[in-house]
Amino acid sequence: MVKLANGQTIIQSFEQFSPKSYAVEGDKVGLQVGTLNKPIKKVMVALDVLETVVDEAIDNDVDLIIAHHPVIFKPIKALRTDTGYGRTIEKLIKHNITVYAAHTNLDVAPGGVNDMMADALELTDLRVLVETDTDPLMKLVVFVPEEQADNVRQALGGAGAGYIGNYSHCTFNSLGTGAFKPEEGTDPFIGEKGKMAFVDEIKIETVYHASQQKKVIQAMTKAHPYEEVAYDLYQIASPGEPLGLGRIGYLENELTLDEFAEKVKLAFDVKGLRVVGEGNRKVKKVAVLGGDGNKYTFQAIRQGADVYVTGDLYYHVAHDAMVEGLAMVDPGHNVEKIMKEGVRKKVELFLRDKKYDTEVISSNVHTDPFRFL
Repeated sequence: MVKLANGQTIIQSFEQFSPKSYAVEGDKVGLQVGTLNKPIKKVMVALDVLETVVDEAIDNDVDLIIAHHPVIFKPIKALRTDTGYGRTIEKLIKHNITVYAAHTNLDVAPGGVNDMMADALELTDLRVLVETDTDPLMKLVVFVPEEQADNVRQALGGAGAGYIGNYSHCTFNSLGTGAFKPEEGTDPFIGEKGKMAFVDEIKIETVYHASQQKKVIQAMTKAHPYEEVAYDLYQIASPGEPLGLGRIGYLENELTLDEFAEKVKLAFDVKGLRVVGEGNRKVKKVAVLGGDGNKYTFQAIRQGADVYVTGDLYYHVAHDAMVEGLAMVDPGHNVEKIMKEGVRKKVELFLRDKKYDTEVISSNVHTDPFRFL
């Protein structure tokens, strides 16, 4: 029997990775066209939602498009179906194709667009370039019968709790005695109704980021044997994880600017790019920000970057960078296409883990409006 995921289920899982709350103020993210309240046979991940992309979705019997760039960004005053934009929306509605946009929230998300770009450039020791928020660090304390403690520990680690530096599944465990009396209407895992029960229990303590809370608690309660789980939640004093746009890190080996520019072309599969700076200058510390990163140029300068990789570079911003000694590489806005495979893999992993038969594909339509001669 075919088991299809509901659209809401898919997006709830996706938003555990890229919450809408990460988006910068005023950004247009979330459900844009159609409904999520339906079974989804096929998901397509796309950078842009152009008419050609919608035609591709129709040809592939796609029910849901997860896009990086919103199809609706400015308020619609009229929807004329004799225009290209109007036809695009019309086709989506006629073919019952839902569009969900994850824009700056996907840029900000750990493991999102900017981390994908930094990984493609093989940067190490990454930090956020432009901090927009902090994901507070939380502590969970839960009490579990000794025999079931390992199941709960594994579930917590699998949900993302207990990650400290390069270590995973970190917990502190102490032995104690749990006492309770099951009352009428209960179905106790241990003990009898109306009688006090004393159980050897493990007190498990672990940490997680606030954005993971729903997933962590769901995993814990599913693995826990008790029908009523006793647990505490605390926000702790340790600084949370900085969230923000762009990343800054280091190349393993110093390169000339021209050598680095060739690396960028290869990493992002582009035929040409624009470079600011002398080709033989050395670069090692690299800032990268997907899309239009003009207004964050001085963030790259202040953090000591040798070179800044971003798109849609303005003439006068390039002059300002030259004056301040910052090299720049502009491979274009379309390099954010790297998100298509990255998001496809994340959504597919969730579906396979839950044993759904919903298919996930990446759009193959080339949406870069520019070409090099």
